[in-house]
Amino acid sequence: MMSKKKQPTKSEELAKQIIKEYKPETVEDMQDALKDVFGPMFEAMLQGEMTSHLGYESNDHSQKKETPNRRNGYIGKTIKTKSGNVRIQAPRDRDATFEPQIIKKKENNVSGIEDKVIAMYARGMSQRDIAATIEDIYGFNISAEMVSNITDKVYEEQQRWQVRPLEVIYSFVFVDCTYVSIKNDRGVSKCAVYVVLGYNMNGRKEVLGLWIGETEGKHVWMQIFDEIKNRGVEDILFMSSDGVAGMEDGAKSIFPNTIFQRCIVHLIRNSIKYVPSKDYKEYTMDLKKVYKAVSLKAAETAFEAFKIKWKQYPGAVDTWVRNWRYVEQLFNYTSDIRRVMYTTNVIESVNSSLKKVVKKGSFQNEESALKVLYLRVLELDKKWEGGHLRNWANVRNQLYIIPEIRERIEKYM
Repeated sequence: MMSKKKQPTKSEELAKQIIKEYKPETVEDMQDALKDVFGPMFEAMLQGEMTSHLGYESNDHSQKKETPNRRNGYIGKTIKTKSGNVRIQAPRDRDATFEPQIIKKKENNVSGIEDKVIAMYARGMSQRDIAATIEDIYGFNISAEMVSNITDKVYEEQQRWQVRPLEVIYSFVFVDCTYVSIKNDRGVSKCAVYVVLGYNMNGRKEVLGLWIGETEGKHVWMQIFDEIKNRGVEDILFMSSDGVAGMEDGAKSIFPNTIFQRCIVHLIRNSIKYVPSKDYKEYTMDLKKVYKAVSLKAAETAFEAFKIKWKQYPGAVDTWVRNWRYVEQLFNYTSDIRRVMYTTNVIESVNSSLKKVVKKGSFQNEESALKVLYLRVLELDKKWEGGHLRNWANVRNQLYIIPEIRERIEKYM
């Protein structure tokens, strides 16, 4: 009789997930990543417990009259984790009746719950699952209200992050949508999550913001880019997208000098819908001769041959005829710049990571969805910290060679 294949434990699964997301190269890398995550999370959880203990939010003046007890500042506390010591600020109350359960007053070793904290906060667990995990860790029941108070602190952090000041100029910006299921009066709706990713002038990438809405269109994008401008952005050199509805018009209404680029990979996907699978390989090889050509003249020659050879599939050819201006403009720039701007793979990778934490089911509201998405963005940001776009020195030098681009850069740098 064959033995059953051993199922990975929760800790093993978590370890694989951390390695996949952070890609630590040393033990110190792993420890630093975990310490950065745990401190703010423990503080947010303690704040949520304090709110449940007192019965009102820190800024809720209307409910304070229900109890004479009040918040009374913070006390520094060093907690011991598997990744080393982490300094946190624990909240206090005037009556000294607050008895935290997440990290008890005389407790300072929390190394045994780190994997559970990651599971709760970084994987989009429901309130029921969080409560069950807390009970598993501590052996006591936790109310849905307390879970809500704890996770609401994360939403407050997300709201501050969403309105943070941005840099004055970005070299490349990529825009895309993913979708999330949110409950409402009509049942469950698929809502668009608008994601904007930017490279600054040092080649470092960051998610500029997350927006949720039920519809796509020019006015939605115009509002998003107007918000980005109000947060300090004066110019965006290049912008790439898969052609989502109304995006180009909405963006250019706010940033008129931006050079907009349709994603070539998406154009390929759109065009092969009209091509039988038996011809996929040959068709895409001929297309590559067009957009990977060494010059515009070579691309135009290859495109004329392409149109003649594949005229039996007019829908496929017409996709490229209608969007030829996006292929043509690529050759205004050097190959290193083209390599950055011609595809939205970089933001598709971000959306793929976001989908992992929202695919399990529907969310109660936009707030609960944004909390989970925000935590995943924080994980990605930690992963990107200290890095920059590959071959960035060459890209930046080549941007400076173009007079009109150099003029725009020097205006803000």
